[in-house]
Amino acid sequence: MSTEKAHLALRLVGPMQAWGFESQYNRRNTGRFPTKSALAGLICAALGASRGSTKEKEVLEVVRTSRLLAVAVPRQLGGGAHSLSPRKISDYHTVQNTVTAEGKPKDTHLTYRQYLNDACFVAVLSGERDFLSEAAQAIDDPRWGLWLGRKACIPAEPVLAGLFDTEQEALDKLLAGRPLTSFSRQRETERFEEGADTLPDLPVCFDSNARMFGPRRVRVFEPGEE
Repeated sequence: MSTEKAHLALRLVGPMQAWGFESQYNRRNTGRFPTKSALAGLICAALGASRGSTKEKEVLEVVRTSRLLAVAVPRQLGGGAHSLSPRKISDYHTVQNTVTAEGKPKDTHLTYRQYLNDACFVAVLSGERDFLSEAAQAIDDPRWGLWLGRKACIPAEPVLAGLFDTEQEALDKLLAGRPLTSFSRQRETERFEEGADTLPDLPVCFDSNARMFGPRRVRVFEPGEE
């Protein structure tokens, strides 16, 4: 692939979203911002890359070296007079035909899952132009369905906003010219010391028999912070 860089602009808008974070056993939490693993999964779905396939491996290798900027954009009501604050809501699901820790059969198991309600995000993924160009075409005409973290979370708007030469051009499109510093945002850092938090959402493999994630260093900025 070419070493020339490009910037993929995405809209992540939907009444319900779920970005898996700190989830164990029967508790499935959502993060405050979209995770890199979820966006990698979205790209894999758009391309039709099945779990454990050679194509998935190629996608994840490039995604790991790309840099993600996720921005929270408040949803507007009444012609922009009021902003909606995202809320976390919880639901429970039943899973049948599971086993206990002792290996005994269990008819029904309860799991609790969090969702973000009334959230809106935009994201810029910066990396290899050839790959992001292919990803953009696939997101515009996906082979499989796209969702915002979980299959129940369907996008309310087209996900693809375009492919751009610079991050600023992508942000101008996504934010309609409003300054980035007006919004809460999470930026992936180039070096460890530039970050403040480490997230275990860097996908290595999605195959259920070899599912693996690595650490990703990020920093969160609140409105007004440079």
